[in-house]
Amino acid sequence: SICIFLISFQQIDISNKIKLCFRKSKRRMTRLTPILRKGRKALQDLDLLKVLQSEIAHEHSFNRFQNNQSGSLGNFLVEWDSPQSQDVVLRKTCESGEEVAVSAVLGPVTYGQESVFPREVLMKVCLKKPGLSSMLQFDCGLSYRGNDVSEFDIHNANYIPSSIRVDSSLYRGPIFSSLDPQLQDALKEYLVSKGIGENLTNFLLLHLHKKEQVQYVDWLHKLESSVTKSK
Repeated sequence: SICIFLISFQQIDISNKIKLCFRKSKRRMTRLTPILRKGRKALQDLDLLKVLQSEIAHEHSFNRFQNNQSGSLGNFLVEWDSPQSQDVVLRKTCESGEEVAVSAVLGPVTYGQESVFPREVLMKVCLKKPGLSSMLQFDCGLSYRGNDVSEFDIHNANYIPSSIRVDSSLYRGPIFSSLDPQLQDALKEYLVSKGIGENLTNFLLLHLHKKEQVQYVDWLHKLESSVTKSK
């Protein structure tokens, strides 16, 4: 019976030692888990940082617009062109006193075709005769046609009776594509006569794409800075 007691005591002692070792091991793992997580996060941050720096270096070394004609503003003046905004606003006053305002912003990416300018420009042209509160507003799309040639198409031609109060339910005009082709051509020529020609469209296309590239690189630098500070 003494032997049985000693064997039982030894078994209990071994069991307690195993439990003690397990507890110590568990405590060590508990301490190691935050360290492992921190190390894994550091590796992930490092991988992201390398990709960001590679993309920044690529953007700085590759000037995709260097061979494109810049066009010109003509008689238009830049009224708004903030580095933080995506749009640009131009304005001019004709000799007759008529005011012409142009606002432009990049549209969505055009898929299915290779182009140095991957996005079209969405352009609004507003014309206002002196002494009148009403104005004409043209919604246009501007795209690159190759060989430093850009062209715009009119999507909508709206008559707005007042620049102060505009009722959204007010009839502004028919669907432009439903108009007689001769009238469509005449309205486009009317805009060209007001300075909305190839020089201006080339300028807008190149300027807005360059602006977007600068903003993209600035965004990459901000991401890089955030990742570096979080390491």
